[in-house]
Amino acid sequence: MIELKNAQWGQIRLADIFDEIPRGKVSDLKNVADGKTIIIAASGVNEGFSRFSNDEPISKNAMTISFNGVGTGTAFVHNYLFNLNSDCGLVKPKENISLYALRFIAVSINQNKNKFNYGYKANESRILRQTVLLPISDDGQPDYDFMEAYIKEKEKIKREEYFDYCQQQLKVIGGGYDLIPLKDKEWKSFFIVDVFDTIQRGKRLKTADHLAGEIPYVSSSALNNGVDDFVSNDNGVRRFSNCLSLANSGSVGSSFYEPFEFVASDHITHLKNEEFNKYHYLFLATVTSRLSQKYNFNREINDKRISREIILLPLNDKGEPDYEYMEKYSKNLLCEKIQMYIKYIENK
Repeated sequence: MIELKNAQWGQIRLADIFDEIPRGKVSDLKNVADGKTIIIAASGVNEGFSRFSNDEPISKNAMTISFNGVGTGTAFVHNYLFNLNSDCGLVKPKENISLYALRFIAVSINQNKNKFNYGYKANESRILRQTVLLPISDDGQPDYDFMEAYIKEKEKIKREEYFDYCQQQLKVIGGGYDLIPLKDKEWKSFFIVDVFDTIQRGKRLKTADHLAGEIPYVSSSALNNGVDDFVSNDNGVRRFSNCLSLANSGSVGSSFYEPFEFVASDHITHLKNEEFNKYHYLFLATVTSRLSQKYNFNREINDKRISREIILLPLNDKGEPDYEYMEKYSKNLLCEKIQMYIKYIENK
């Protein structure tokens, strides 16, 4: 096994390995047309993924660095075709650096990202002036071969661990239920307040008041389960767990099952029923997310509106919500997805 402690280490100035980090050209993310090209934007999560557009891709197997937002100074490496907006920079190395070595370097760059904030944002010159600790060869140059070998080994281990996890999950979930299709089920409208026992909005926490930590901070994002940051705040916040989150504004109507404890922003509402399990929530998240079709930036979800909202649910023979069907349907779907992941891993 390759050990980091066995490498020689040295401080490397990023300007010595990168030529430039020009900003992207996509400036208005709200008005770009839908398409198939991934757009990377200023974010500290989800590899900076923002949306799909009809812009032509400009790069692949490359590193980007965020210059704005909560993720300012964060580096990601992308092994797919993409374009990027003007709040990000595309790293252009002085020489050919493999995808694996770039991933190693990105981790080192991200060790320094906490020096940047809204008042002191990352930009090309500030990034290039940084030094990072990297493995070096006997001549004091970056040891890209070591970095590549280390990342390849780590990825192999992770694939094997995830393969074992997927196999275990298939046994836990079960699945394989013989169910009638959704379209053949009878459906009926129910008030949201009659489906969930507890409906409560989160509490405002200004970005400047975020304390770095490990508790997910869920806000009104349509990505990454709505997780916008990781905090440690205890006072003046509301924490929820094992429930649905529903975005009131921003990506209004986005709904996710949150299995973990999280701090809720005032831009989301949590929906909970003590009788529901993971599979009920996964089914209901899809149903409640359809609210995004009737709300927008100018018409947000508030407490009064949510009290009048209705959702369509499949019925059992008694004319009640068929929660058993919802649970089994979710299990079947999860098993299908996991089998797809296993096939992907086997082909790597």
